[in-house]
Amino acid sequence: MKLKLNKKNVIIISIAVVLLLAGIGLLITKFFSNDKDFDDVNITDKEDKKDKENVIPDVQIVDVNSKARPYAVMINNLGAARPYHTGLQDAYLVYEIVVEGGITRYLALFRDKLPEVVGSVRSARHYYLDYALENDAYYVHWGWSPQAQSDISTLKINNLNGLSSGKPYFFRQNLNISSEHTGYANLKEMEKLVNSKNYRTETNKALLLNYSPTNIDLNNVEGKLDASNLDLKYSNGFTTNYVYDSNANVYKQYVNNKEHKDYKTGNQYTVKNIITYKVGNKTISGDNKGRQDLDNIGSGEGYFITGGVAVPITWEKKARSDQTIYKYKDGTEITVNDGNTWIHIIPNNGNIGIS
Repeated sequence: MKLKLNKKNVIIISIAVVLLLAGIGLLITKFFSNDKDFDDVNITDKEDKKDKENVIPDVQIVDVNSKARPYAVMINNLGAARPYHTGLQDAYLVYEIVVEGGITRYLALFRDKLPEVVGSVRSARHYYLDYALENDAYYVHWGWSPQAQSDISTLKINNLNGLSSGKPYFFRQNLNISSEHTGYANLKEMEKLVNSKNYRTETNKALLLNYSPTNIDLNNVEGKLDASNLDLKYSNGFTTNYVYDSNANVYKQYVNNKEHKDYKTGNQYTVKNIITYKVGNKTISGDNKGRQDLDNIGSGEGYFITGGVAVPITWEKKARSDQTIYKYKDGTEITVNDGNTWIHIIPNNGNIGIS
């Protein structure tokens, strides 16, 4: 008897054959596989997980891909003003340099994280312009020395001056100190002032320092020193001190052995990376205020300090607008930990104490 196949029967038989062959194929695969759970493994998911584990995290202190120019703010460090320091923890880079009378001032750089209150802001000194230039920063100040005023004009520094710009960019706080110490800047509003002056808004320089998103261990670097305590003496009246906090892996900052705290938050300032070295300085001839010149163009030796360890480095700055290059003794450029950095440029008659 012949089986009569119609179109419907043909379709049903075809489907059955396909399902049978698929089942046989799966059994063969399972039989020859050493992985009993082979059918439960998603190879794509496994590879994605591996890729995610190998991804290096982004640097947090700055956006390394940003083209925004930073703000370099001139900060007062006179004893009467120091208790009212505000916003410095948000700076990714700070320079401390001596000025007249053996006192110091800070140049605090901000990018990406811009505080509404930073200060107190004081007047410009001409050699601080070199560090605004090497970072391609807008220079924020409240007044200027004659030398700085001349150089700002000659060098065409993109400056933002509290003497000529008021609220909301610059303002005074009601503090129980002399009025010259009460000036502050609102960096969140500064973009409007920058645009009104038609300043260039994209940077033409790379970041000054190389940053590592993973921890840097200096223990194997030649010449390393234990660095739990630092005493960086600028003059008889000004010493910046640090004590290493191994739990937080940062340095707690002191000035003249007193905790250096933020006026707004009440928190002690902490620092991840410290660079320090000495340069010569001298009083400007004929200057009745005792203002200084700085011998900062050239080269020398110093220290890079992080994670409780100090290592010897070299520094070189070839011109005022050139970036200072910091290298290990073997000639390779240093890389700093992901975090804020303070650069302490000490007079030759000062002292760098590491213990």
